[in-house]
Amino acid sequence: MDGARRQHEPEQNTSATLRDLINGYQLSQALHVAAVLGIADHLADGARTCDDLAAASAADPGALYRLLRALAAAGIFREEPERRFALAPLGEGLRSDAARPLGPWAVQIGQPYFWQTWGHLLHSVRSGENAFRDLHGMDVWEYRSQHPEAGAVFDASMSSLSRQVAEGVARAYDFGPRRRVVDVGGGQGALLAAILTRHPHLQGVLFDRPAVVAGAPALLAAAGIAARCEVVGGDFFAAVPEGADAYVLKSVIHDWADEPATAILRSCRRATAPEGRLLLVERVLAPPNEGAPAKLSDLNMLVAPGGQERTREEYGALLAGAGFRLTSVVPAGGDTQIVEGVPV
Repeated sequence: MDGARRQHEPEQNTSATLRDLINGYQLSQALHVAAVLGIADHLADGARTCDDLAAASAADPGALYRLLRALAAAGIFREEPERRFALAPLGEGLRSDAARPLGPWAVQIGQPYFWQTWGHLLHSVRSGENAFRDLHGMDVWEYRSQHPEAGAVFDASMSSLSRQVAEGVARAYDFGPRRRVVDVGGGQGALLAAILTRHPHLQGVLFDRPAVVAGAPALLAAAGIAARCEVVGGDFFAAVPEGADAYVLKSVIHDWADEPATAILRSCRRATAPEGRLLLVERVLAPPNEGAPAKLSDLNMLVAPGGQERTREEYGALLAGAGFRLTSVVPAGGDTQIVEGVPV
């Protein structure tokens, strides 16, 4: 009996693990709601009752309690006697003032247009086509342009994710020989601010669509680097600012299939001096059976923007098609790498 029980227990554990993976959407949606309601910020000064939190977040007390006790069981909050809740260490990242905030990303992933697109994954797998365009009748960039509120949520989430990797990039790459850095598709400047802060000899140019960089001056001023950073709006398919010796593109190229990605890189090539460097900050796909986050991100590229994550070899081929040669892949912390290219 003992032997039979021991054989049965691994099967039960495997089943429970698989069930938790299947039910992952429940936790992501619960985190989304907690982030939208700002629960972590309401708990910044200490534990509060569920009734207090409900009043502060305009939520139903009974339903909010059910949400918070579930998230407490998952380790995000801590449930105390008399329906009081406090932040657990894992939940600190949901605070808006966290050093590495993930609350904006939790808000983004639960947006109906984004969530519904993932629900259309089967279409992409069967057809090879972009789920977002099939579902919404336009690409994700057109949609956000027509829905400014969705664009604002997305921009905030990208800024928060940039802060996750910015310090790693600024620390990992040797910017010593560089003098002027252009952050192409740099959003509101979180990455460029980290680079300029760590390397005070650098001058910077933040380049993105005009509607996006409109929100950058406050961030750059808060970082204390506004005087060393020019903000330029434009279209990276047409041209990027010239006169720099380093061009950084973080999480830009993975948004696009090979043809448009090559067009962006060729814009950079036209602007890059012979001694310049191209730096792609991306997730480089790991060998088989490794690197789940990047490979799940690749599915996100499939259904949402229509791009893809790539292997080192695929980045090498992409760069070669745009007039660059891949020289190195530099680890930048976590699953982020810096793919360096030089003009040829």
